[in-house]
Amino acid sequence: MVPIDDSTHYLSFVIAYIRGILDLSDETDCEALLEAARQRGLRLFRFKRRHLPRVAQVIGMLKGLQPSDLLDVGTGRGSFLWPFLDQFPWVPVTCVENHPIRCRDLESTAKGGIDQISVRSVDVQQGHFDEQAHDIVTALEVLEHLPRPFPAVENLVKTARRYIVASVPSKPDDNPEHIHFFEPKMFESLFMSAGAQRVDLTWVPGHMIALVKVY
Repeated sequence: MVPIDDSTHYLSFVIAYIRGILDLSDETDCEALLEAARQRGLRLFRFKRRHLPRVAQVIGMLKGLQPSDLLDVGTGRGSFLWPFLDQFPWVPVTCVENHPIRCRDLESTAKGGIDQISVRSVDVQQGHFDEQAHDIVTALEVLEHLPRPFPAVENLVKTARRYIVASVPSKPDDNPEHIHFFEPKMFESLFMSAGAQRVDLTWVPGHMIALVKVY
């Protein structure tokens, strides 16, 4: 069995998730919690430390921006969220996710002790987003999945106070869930047409990342 410790996984988030999902809020012994997770067959791979170039690039951008709060659209299993919280443990994060199981898992991690996470179960293409409600907005590996990306981008631009960071695949692939491929000009135009002030594009292997200045 692969060891689970802070060198292999984001251990504080693992422990919070186990506490929350198994309703063991009074349990403080790490080994007891990990054993309870093994007995229940909980899958903890989502918390594994991995080097993803796109995530490293985005976190580098955010270090320059120093967000006061973050709205993360399409959080999923947390490939970006856990490294972000590891680097920015003081920043409150609102996770937007409409997959019920992923919402449950994020809410369980918050319940288990990571209280800077809050979760909104909403479709970014049509949900209500308050104007300038969040300092920085991230949408990583999201827009290529959406049938209607432009309304989603309009919501991102509406709710960001300063910047949006968004990433998409940089070349076509065979993932059937990727229903759009964005050329650079098209990707830039998507945000400019929604009212953004400037879009700067960068690339890492397999992905294109937009740093979007809103105001």
